[in-house]
Amino acid sequence: MKTLKGRWSLVTGASRGVGLHVSEGLALLGSNLILHSRTLAHTESIASKLRALGVQVFAVSGELSDQRQVDSLLDAALSQAGQIDVVYNNAAIMTPHRSAYFETPAEDYRTSFEVNVISLARICNRLVPPMIARGWGRVVNLTSGIQDQPELSAYSVSKAAVDKYVRDLAPKLAGTGVHMNLLDPGWLRTDLGGPNAPNDPSSVLPGALVPAMLNDGISGRFFRAQDYAGMTLADALEKALAK
Repeated sequence: MKTLKGRWSLVTGASRGVGLHVSEGLALLGSNLILHSRTLAHTESIASKLRALGVQVFAVSGELSDQRQVDSLLDAALSQAGQIDVVYNNAAIMTPHRSAYFETPAEDYRTSFEVNVISLARICNRLVPPMIARGWGRVVNLTSGIQDQPELSAYSVSKAAVDKYVRDLAPKLAGTGVHMNLLDPGWLRTDLGGPNAPNDPSSVLPGALVPAMLNDGISGRFFRAQDYAGMTLADALEKALAK
């Protein structure tokens, strides 16, 4: 339970929803935090709250649709923390629901891939090699269990690309001490999930922390946070290890 104490975690989209709850969970485990949002004002009150838990917290900002801003937020994160040990690539966008799904505009796909795939890969490509050099790191890339909804195909296809990115990289990470896995938070009542979703955002814990806490040497796994809803973290880890 102490594996994250004193380590530095970067959480993208940390100002609300899944990112907020993950950040709080990491802080309770003793991890220092770099909180990302589009503007620094979005995480100001959250940073103060988490510092009260006895961890160091810094904020960075940047639009993930702009790769120059992605580079800048990473520069800022590394200048403040020195190194990043844990990454939660949580931030994502969902383009509009298209009832005429065969007419989904190309721009929906371009925007979805820029934010949900290209920026995620850019963050991993920058931060994973130093993790490998140090012999330890955890990367949790948020995905989705969405299926059979062509009305949201731009979003769902981008998440499928994230799955492919992780699974192709997984064999290369074997034996490095770095784990990269996938996390489906479930359908939540967030800005992205909408008000009719069945699950409260808080239900991502403790499941969302499981991929960062495991030390089984396995990458490329698909975790569903809702599989662990209502459990203690210790019980969630035991369940994950039993699979």
